[in-house]
Amino acid sequence: MNYRVKNLILAHLSVSFATLAAAAVLGAWQMTVRTGIDPPFATPETYFASVSAHGTIMGYVMPTLFTMGFGYFVAVTALDQPLPSMRLAWAGFWLAAVGIVAAIVPIVMGKATVLYTFYPPLTGSVFYYLGVLLVVVGSWLWVALMIWAMAIWKRDNPGRPVPLAMFGTVANAFLWLWTTGGVAVEIIFQLIPASLGWTQLIDVGLARTLFAWTLHPIVYFWLLPAYIAFYTIAPQAAGARLYSDLMGRLSFVLLLLFSLPVGMHHLFMDPEHGTGFKFLQAMLTALVVLPTFLTVFTISASMEIAGRLRGGKGLFGWIAALPWDRPMVLATCLSFILLGFGGFGGVVNMAYAMNAMIHNTSWVTAHFHLIFGGAVVIMYFAITYWIWPILLEQEAADVRPLRLQLWLWFIGIVIMTFPWHVLGLLGQPRRIATFDYANPTIAQWQPWVFVSMFGGYLMLVSALLFVWNIATLYRAQPDGDNRMQYAVAVYPPTRVPNALNSFALWNWLLLFLMVVAYGYPLGQFFLMDVYPGLVHRVDIGS
Repeated sequence: MNYRVKNLILAHLSVSFATLAAAAVLGAWQMTVRTGIDPPFATPETYFASVSAHGTIMGYVMPTLFTMGFGYFVAVTALDQPLPSMRLAWAGFWLAAVGIVAAIVPIVMGKATVLYTFYPPLTGSVFYYLGVLLVVVGSWLWVALMIWAMAIWKRDNPGRPVPLAMFGTVANAFLWLWTTGGVAVEIIFQLIPASLGWTQLIDVGLARTLFAWTLHPIVYFWLLPAYIAFYTIAPQAAGARLYSDLMGRLSFVLLLLFSLPVGMHHLFMDPEHGTGFKFLQAMLTALVVLPTFLTVFTISASMEIAGRLRGGKGLFGWIAALPWDRPMVLATCLSFILLGFGGFGGVVNMAYAMNAMIHNTSWVTAHFHLIFGGAVVIMYFAITYWIWPILLEQEAADVRPLRLQLWLWFIGIVIMTFPWHVLGLLGQPRRIATFDYANPTIAQWQPWVFVSMFGGYLMLVSALLFVWNIATLYRAQPDGDNRMQYAVAVYPPTRVPNALNSFALWNWLLLFLMVVAYGYPLGQFFLMDVYPGLVHRVDIGS
């Protein structure tokens, strides 16, 4: 890997984790506000500006820059070929960087307090929306490069299976291209005209439906780098082989196929859609558990192989025999635990009846923090610990601070989110800055909020320790033989079915599913002259 590619990857990862550190500080401050303590600068305006910045960073900026950087790393190491265009890659980075600044500045100025979801009739500065759009456009250049790189490799290696890590990366590229369609249309055709004052009316039902198109699939865009690491790095770190290459390909394809036509389960309580389509998307959402179950089985089997090779005996002796001192092995286990807890919360959100019980409560906040802040980000840390020394050609002298950081993050996310689940069942609403705990009706909430705040500060310490850990690698001793190695399957495939070596079939199937799931729910908004009762427009100036 030449220095130009290394600099490209390091630039993406560095910006990603710099924004993570800022978001962690904002998150800890927000949790302090909700306890009833009066920290500096605590006003409703600053609170919601902070939430908007935190959500924008963690939803759009940090995972997008990380995924782009990791994707470039996979493309050059798994395919063993240069990127198709360094200029295009750097153009994508600088578009995203300019977009980050353009989006954050209005938030800091109090001109874009619209939260991560920016649901209308809330509107902010046009520069905020343009900034988010630039981040998306920059990522589309990454999508093009990933698809292009795989096409070049397949042309030069006819009939051979695309390396599993690259197959997963391109699956994520297609997923992201589909995912961003909804929010891009909403920003371009609804939010930007409204923010410029070109229109005084906005159809909030259409806007929420378009955002729902993006709202849930984006979670799987965040998740896929973790799944790629599960299949292609974790078994290697454990000192064994991957149980099944085909299982990995099938999981990536199913994540692409099932993760997109599901977003309307976030609109179960909204009036603009009928029960039938809501129930349809509830059923489609249930299918997303299939690739997760496949992954848990396959990686557990891979780890058992590693434990047996290391001398593990008996039914569960292989677990103790695993090399738990290695950050990637530890992080994989912790991520699976968090994925289990977060997935359980998601099943409740998905269920049409139970959703009404926890809708817009702290339960929902707990669910997505466990999935993204927990299962996903802890694997981002582990991936970085694995590839950062390769990029710098240096090795950490001591991995104990790395393990400590992972444990702090795991313990922090559990302590933070478990009280949120309880508070959600007690009825605590989300998107509210402060509560009057002198009110005996809600006084019981306050101790739980204090516990969750403690977890949030543990996560802040962990985030800062992570930044310190990767920074200290610059001072580590050079390691001249530090090359990337991906896990090899127990039975490495020499050929695979074309359906598991390309994406044409799956994109056509996905188009069909999206038409079924969103055709009428979106089309109804354009039939208002025929059915006037479908009008959901509100005056954004009122």
